[in-house]
Amino acid sequence: MEERFETFTFLISGITKYIRKIKNEEMETFSLKSPHVNCLYSLYKEKSMTLRELCEKLGEDKAHVSRTIDFLEKNGYLTVVEESGKKYRNNIRLTEKGVKTAEEIAVRIDYFLEEISKGIDQKDRETMYKCLSVINNNLKKACNMKVERISDGRQN
Repeated sequence: MEERFETFTFLISGITKYIRKIKNEEMETFSLKSPHVNCLYSLYKEKSMTLRELCEKLGEDKAHVSRTIDFLEKNGYLTVVEESGKKYRNNIRLTEKGVKTAEEIAVRIDYFLEEISKGIDQKDRETMYKCLSVINNNLKKACNMKVERISDGRQN
């Protein structure tokens, strides 16, 4: 059991480290950082999203996404179309500069996805993503359960 834990956590940690490293290196070209990648890419694919939708899609908290949006807006990559008094309900869209940058990012993402998928057939890839999704959802539930146990006064 211990070996399974170590293998899983070491592999996930390694994958995360390498993804972050690639993102950081690739984003130097644009004077951007890795957190900007997912935001630009998601807006490129969806065309327009609210802050709330972006937070849900990225799995990030509002404060983190807000800082990313503020940076990208100040640097001309996107615009926030004020349609309501609530910031998290306003639509966010890429500017022309944002679209051009996101297109280049998308090309790089497609390239890296091809490179890292070598040796994995489509069926195995689908199974892997399905398993990762289940693990992600189960971990989320486990985190919520722990919070509930602590607030109920139960430590275990």
